[in-house]
Amino acid sequence: MSLTEIYHQFITGMSNTTWYEYIAVFAGIASVWYSRAENILVYPVGLINTIIYIYISFDGHLLGEATVNFYYTVMSISGWYMWSRKDLRKEIVLHITHSNKKEWIQQFAFFLFFYISIFAALSYFKTAFFDGVIPWADALASATAFTGMWLMTKKKVESWYWWIATNIASIPLYFVKQYVFTSVYYIVLLVMAVFGLFEWMKKAKLHKA
Repeated sequence: MSLTEIYHQFITGMSNTTWYEYIAVFAGIASVWYSRAENILVYPVGLINTIIYIYISFDGHLLGEATVNFYYTVMSISGWYMWSRKDLRKEIVLHITHSNKKEWIQQFAFFLFFYISIFAALSYFKTAFFDGVIPWADALASATAFTGMWLMTKKKVESWYWWIATNIASIPLYFVKQYVFTSVYYIVLLVMAVFGLFEWMKKAKLHKA
């Protein structure tokens, strides 16, 4: 695809952006901002984003991403509970920490399980129902997102590495599907994820000290 074709697709895609996609994007950006700040509002605001994107993903034959956003919705409820837990002294129980070696192995196994499962499922759906599905790309964006969300509910610094991978995979995926505003949204999230990583690394260090 030439630069001219990319430009024309960008202009066309932006003009076709729906009002609910705008709401989903701004809610998503706000949610990431709250997660970077370790603010519990990450979850209620994030639910607005995920519910809308379940519909958008189905509409664009992005079945892996639809599954991811359904997973986000369920995990947002779980994370909301985990982040709000307090001990008998009314202090927050869960703090930002780094993953140990065992947890690193667990998260890579978690990622591989979902990547293989989603890739196999999407390869079947591509031939049986939706010819617009891109199995390897959709599975990559989905599996990294599954892992990132799981680690975020546990307040693990490494969740941001997986979010960065998700954003990188999602930028071209949504652009090709002509959800240009969403593609731009993932560029913004990529930048925010990098800042989020450094912010959580700093907080983990302070908590350890």
